[in-house]
Amino acid sequence: MATVHSKIGIIGGGISGIAAAKQLAKYEPIVFEATDCIGGVWKHCSYRSTKLQTPRRDYEFSDFPWTQRDNTTFPTYQEILDYLYSYAQHFDVLKFVKFNSKVVEIKFVGDREMNIFGEYGSLLTGNPVWEVALRTNESETLQWYAFDFLVMCTGKYGDIPNIPNFQQKKGPEVFKGQVLHTLDYSKLDQEACTRLVKGKKVAVVGYKKSAIDLAVECAEANQGPEGQPCTMVVRTLHWTVPHYSIWGLPFYLFYSTRSSQFLHQRPNQGLLRSLLCHMLSPLRRAASKLIESYLEWKLPLEKYGLKPEHPFEEDYASCQMAILPENFFTEADKGKILFKRTSKWWFWEGGVEFEDNTKLEADVVILATGFDGKKKLKAILPDPFRSLVEFPSGMIPLYRGTIHPLIPNMAFVGYLESVSNLHSAEIRCIWLSRLVDDLFKLPSVEKMLEQITQEMEIMKRTTRFYKRNCISTFSINHSDEICQEMGWQFWRKTNWLAEAFSPYNSQDYADAK
Repeated sequence: MATVHSKIGIIGGGISGIAAAKQLAKYEPIVFEATDCIGGVWKHCSYRSTKLQTPRRDYEFSDFPWTQRDNTTFPTYQEILDYLYSYAQHFDVLKFVKFNSKVVEIKFVGDREMNIFGEYGSLLTGNPVWEVALRTNESETLQWYAFDFLVMCTGKYGDIPNIPNFQQKKGPEVFKGQVLHTLDYSKLDQEACTRLVKGKKVAVVGYKKSAIDLAVECAEANQGPEGQPCTMVVRTLHWTVPHYSIWGLPFYLFYSTRSSQFLHQRPNQGLLRSLLCHMLSPLRRAASKLIESYLEWKLPLEKYGLKPEHPFEEDYASCQMAILPENFFTEADKGKILFKRTSKWWFWEGGVEFEDNTKLEADVVILATGFDGKKKLKAILPDPFRSLVEFPSGMIPLYRGTIHPLIPNMAFVGYLESVSNLHSAEIRCIWLSRLVDDLFKLPSVEKMLEQITQEMEIMKRTTRFYKRNCISTFSINHSDEICQEMGWQFWRKTNWLAEAFSPYNSQDYADAK
């Protein structure tokens, strides 16, 4: 079959892919989605109890508000999918999507000569730079497409589970029960999920949001005297939050306003700003201590040995904070959720064994151990670009969370995290569309690498969990710099009081000011 040539290709039909397609719609991009629906992880990695961890107002597109945006409940994954579909239909984005179309290979066919310290020219050269091999469900024959510009929106989660490594004869093969990853669990319907865990001794490995939700589902399926408890195998503790209120104060006051983020380090802050930030560090620590004191008072962390030793702000700075389901500790108090702290574990034929020589009997072990997003990228990117998405810190080095300075005519959306990943994706897609339109130019590769290095150094100094591209403590400043680059006014509020003490969200960027 002949190669199809188009200006822009987008790989992935999740939140980021749909946002990119909407912003780049005038170029009629082709969106490749490997499944039969949009939604990404919200469709394929969610289970019945999965909910958003932020209020609706913090997770909406700037030009498409929720119909019930004042509803204070966290929306379910199905509500988020419905919202995304409504957005895609409203802006007629679905016409760009090729469903059941899996990208299996990418080839670089552009100019291999690249001046590392030069200036970027137009991103739409009129000539193919990337070729993409596609396989559909209907055919094993590969269809090739050629693009001037390619946007990677495959995401950090889903598709490829992160499975722990085990020594010989200590892995799942010796266990006589059933082992599965949360990715496998999310593919089951409600009846199959209940059948899997009801009356079974279940071990859930992990202590992040997916593990916590899963433990509650297991507990709910095992009510009554015949029910078995679910045991969470916890290696690394993180702070969990029951709701967005701390001692009666809204949570956003601590981290999501200009005044609160002024206490934290940011890129390009200069010597005076650095000194001031250092002088104000006691206030930053006090804010973290205030939140910790509330959580210790509100939640039985000491009782269950679940109090982290690191400050709260380190979890927030690495986007590790999780919202607790309402009945999590209620089920723990009933004995339906148990906890086992350990740094090392492995399988034995009857369940899980730990480094203290204790054993846990189990019928089912569910691995809530995350996903390997970079492995997805590396599986389809060609050499030498494959090695460039791996960095010693574990993060992908991206300018404005979008452009890799050493990979030409390619953007990455959805690999940077903040308070609202939807807002992070949308504003970068707006920035990307204006960049493609030649409304501004990228700095030199050298300057971009300097900016990336600064951001990574700040993340590294702020939290021990820095192996994530997380800008939560300087997200407003990050958006400011994006606005400046696009020629927008970066102070988006109506007055200085709101500018200092009210939270920022997508609606603040609804139009150029």
